Amino acid sequence: MLTLDWPWLLLLLPLPWLVTRYMPPVARQEAALRVPFYQWAGGSASQDKVRHSRGYAARITLWLLWLAVLLSAARPLWVGPPQPQTLSGRDLLLAVDISGSMGTQDMVLDDAAVDRLTVVKQVLADFIARRPGDRLGLILFGSQAYVQVPLTFDHHALSQLLREAQIGFAGKNTAIGDAIGLSIKKLQDRPQQSRVLILLTDGANTGGSVEPLDAASMAAEENIRTYTLGVGAEEMLVGGLFGARRVNPSADLDEETLKTIANTTGGRYFRARNTQELQQIYLILDQLEPSQQEAQLIRPRATLFHWPLGFALLLSLFWALARVVQVLLQQRRDRARSGQGVAERMP
Repeated sequence: MLTLDWPWLLLLLPLPWLVTRYMPPVARQEAALRVPFYQWAGGSASQDKVRHSRGYAARITLWLLWLAVLLSAARPLWVGPPQPQTLSGRDLLLAVDISGSMGTQDMVLDDAAVDRLTVVKQVLADFIARRPGDRLGLILFGSQAYVQVPLTFDHHALSQLLREAQIGFAGKNTAIGDAIGLSIKKLQDRPQQSRVLILLTDGANTGGSVEPLDAASMAAEENIRTYTLGVGAEEMLVGGLFGARRVNPSADLDEETLKTIANTTGGRYFRARNTQELQQIYLILDQLEPSQQEAQLIRPRATLFHWPLGFALLLSLFWALARVVQVLLQQRRDRARSGQGVAERMP
């Protein structure tokens, strides 16, 4: 149905009439130039009728313009039918490592070698899309940790900001402890049964001011379940002076610390060596932390103020154009009358 947020603004509709009716008229100024032949060339009765009809049309146009502006200011809304919205009441933070090592191209996506962060973005986007009932947030960390997206139901905005994350934005090192500490700060005011942190990294704690195990102890005290994910292949070919050689690109991954963090907080540790394993991990997380619990009815609302505002704009442009044409036609008639009067006065 159609409704107005501020319908009381329509009470201002008679305001122009009240102003013209009760305000004292503005004093008229004497014309700077008098045309002696104008009264002599006075308009006919038909011209008076034309002027009257034009004045009537102008009043209608101005009233329509005023009504359109008021309708736009009253904020018209279209309220749709009730729709079920599934809400879990769960607050889930995603902490994603964007340190320099996440640029290692040891993962495969669509048969092409890509860096770790690209795969994480791809898989996380699917994970986010499957959880419409959760309030999700995003923390990015490198040498420092910062909140990229606070807890929100606007998953489209979260996915967009995740796609825009770039390696090195937060520094080259890895501050796992700071990321957990920041997550505690953002979750500690939420209901205890809904606090979940998913932390994804590919290395060891090499930065920050908080030790990961100390942060994990504080997270356990706040009942924040933490699931840790270690990302990175265990083997890749690297070209060298004497040909290609096999190396372990995940040699710096501190799995023991990540396992301890998960066990301390009541979560689990997962190891993702490729894209398929990472996808499987998020499917498991969907089972460990089911999203849908209860449904609520919401009514979608769409703002319509731009329609009357656009109509008012078009009407004002039409009004201004009509006035310009009227002035040009009047000047043309005046020049014609002036020439006719001069011609008749000549001997």
